Amino acid sequence: MYDVIIIGGGVTGCCIARNLSKYDLKIALLEKEADIASGTTKANSGVVHAGFASPREYVKRDVCIKGNKLYTQAFEELNFSFQRIGSFVVALEDNQIKKLEEQRRQGTQDGVPGLEVILDKKKIKYMEPNLTDDVVGVLHAPTAGIVSPYGMTYALAENAAMNGVKFFRNQKVRRIKHQNYTFIIKTKDKEFKATNVINAAGVYGAKISKMVGLDYFDIMPRKGEYILFDRNAMHLNKILFPTPTKVSKGILVCPTVSGNTFVGPNAQNITDKKDLATTEAGLKEILEGGRHLVPNLPVRASIRNFAGLRAVPDTYDFIIDNTDVFGFINVVGILSPGLTSCYAIAERVSEFLELLGANMTIKEDYNPIRPKPEKFKDFSKIELDKKIKEDPAWGRIICRCETIPEKEILNALHSPVGATTVDGIKFRCRPGMGRCQGGFCRPRLIEILSRELNIPYEEVMKTGEETNFLVAKTKEIVLRSLEGGSEE
Repeated sequence: MYDVIIIGGGVTGCCIARNLSKYDLKIALLEKEADIASGTTKANSGVVHAGFASPREYVKRDVCIKGNKLYTQAFEELNFSFQRIGSFVVALEDNQIKKLEEQRRQGTQDGVPGLEVILDKKKIKYMEPNLTDDVVGVLHAPTAGIVSPYGMTYALAENAAMNGVKFFRNQKVRRIKHQNYTFIIKTKDKEFKATNVINAAGVYGAKISKMVGLDYFDIMPRKGEYILFDRNAMHLNKILFPTPTKVSKGILVCPTVSGNTFVGPNAQNITDKKDLATTEAGLKEILEGGRHLVPNLPVRASIRNFAGLRAVPDTYDFIIDNTDVFGFINVVGILSPGLTSCYAIAERVSEFLELLGANMTIKEDYNPIRPKPEKFKDFSKIELDKKIKEDPAWGRIICRCETIPEKEILNALHSPVGATTVDGIKFRCRPGMGRCQGGFCRPRLIEILSRELNIPYEEVMKTGEETNFLVAKTKEIVLRSLEGGSEE
């Protein structure tokens, strides 16, 4: 019997888990996929917003402004990649300046520090040389930043696990029964019981809510496509937004904490919650949009395109509710700026649990620190020589593009809430994220996963169930064929 069960292992669910792990509570997190950070979190822009963009009456504006301020402490405690580089909202026409001035005025009133409308073109171009010559003004927000969304989520999960939270992956929730102030949650092969349930299920949030009879909102998946450029193909100093529309903040051009640059996303309302396909029209749209801001996008240095889904509620605002079903908390519809808001959302959930009578006594042995993962690139030559002598795995380079040794991969596999798939390793320590996109290192990753998890090559998965790379040894298929058996 758990005090709290969290459904959903994205950044919101993992942030809630980590925040609650400080209290004397028995907590579990259920994730339907083979790994955490597998949904919206994985294909996310990674922008930490300053907080001035959402309508003033929306909950998400308030938690975004508060959440941005909480990043500094989280970064210091959890050791994830984060940089406050600042953002520009770019005006390309004189009539857009009024909009920037209004955003600056309201943002300043609501507690967003440092906002400045800059009209001096020379100063603007000095701050961001890649920006189009057509710029007439920008709204500069110095507190905006960039973060690895999945890297931060892994850090949150690892620290939560260190403090006692149990993570259960491959646990798709099928039914929830509520009786005698107890929730009984049934998955494919397990049953869990809890006094309180937090629904952080992303695009499936409405489905989970309906399982306890709460049918007061709908979630629509909105697809956004991206193009990622090779590391160091372009160096941007700022996050670049166009002047926003009612539907979207627009197609941005943005650096990443890993040294890449991307353009995107667009916004397509769809019905299929599994549709992650990119389209020729969509990629053309984001390139055209990006070129309005940065005409010299390094298109020939494109190494990958991908799409992600955002959970858009019919209210268009975050749904953070202590519901009418006692002990059931909805935290859904967390679209942009959800990544920025997650720490403030987690604090609000803690307040709800206190109202529900949960034991919110802070544990004496709570440790908020997640040790910084050791990385090959962070060592000096002397340090690296010592590391290799202590463990030769530091000297065996598996991914040439990103210079990732076997030891980093082993650490990713054996960390708390460690990787169990090829993509799990890829997103934790970057093998397969370079120019060749895994062409060189993937066979080695399959070999390492097979050895460390003690499973056959055929059972090594890309992302989860039915995503195996290999089906059988080549000779076995040929022999079956010669014997009259099926080649499949």
